[in-house]
Amino acid sequence: MEAGEVLLSARGLSRAVGSRRLWQDVELAVGVGERLGISGPSGVGKSLLLRALAGLDALQSGEVWLRGKSQSSWPMPRFRAEVMSLLQRPAPASGTVGAHLAEPFGFKVHAGKRHQPEEAARLLNQLGRPPTFLDQDAAHLSGGEAQLVALVRALLLSPTVLLLDEATSALDADTAERAESVLRAWLADGPARALIFVSHDRAQQARFATRVHSLSGVGA
Repeated sequence: MEAGEVLLSARGLSRAVGSRRLWQDVELAVGVGERLGISGPSGVGKSLLLRALAGLDALQSGEVWLRGKSQSSWPMPRFRAEVMSLLQRPAPASGTVGAHLAEPFGFKVHAGKRHQPEEAARLLNQLGRPPTFLDQDAAHLSGGEAQLVALVRALLLSPTVLLLDEATSALDADTAERAESVLRAWLADGPARALIFVSHDRAQQARFATRVHSLSGVGA
């Protein structure tokens, strides 16, 4: 794939909660290497848009395409492995950090991928964590540490499109910028990849987004 080629696109997306329509006829596209920021007022449904793009919520209207193939024609586990979503508060994990990072490689949807502990250690080092961090109890991580582990786990699985929903919000400023550097390198060094992110940190959006899509509410 060449730079600029569209990886994920959407057209005609609308979302209502009860009688309130949050957004309507949303159209967007993200190409190879792009970091697309989603902006909009509080309550407009930015997180719900990411959930729709990831296939976590059923589409109420419109369609999403990955590499030109509609979301509805993908086996959903396969689609979610290619379009991976990171939440603001990752689900609690058990066991050591190292075991948690290795766990998904045993899932059928990731068959053919090989866990590389040395790559996990390298990424954690870039995020300011020593090799001994892999031996920590994942159940006792702080909110920021849990976000770092979730990010590394996703990067190790090498999705095509990464969706970040306030995924660095619990990090201090230095570590958040380290995470941004890791993500830039991930986009540049691998196969065709892109990411879409939501952040309430305007400074982060200004320095990290290559382009911003404004999500406007339509009201009741």
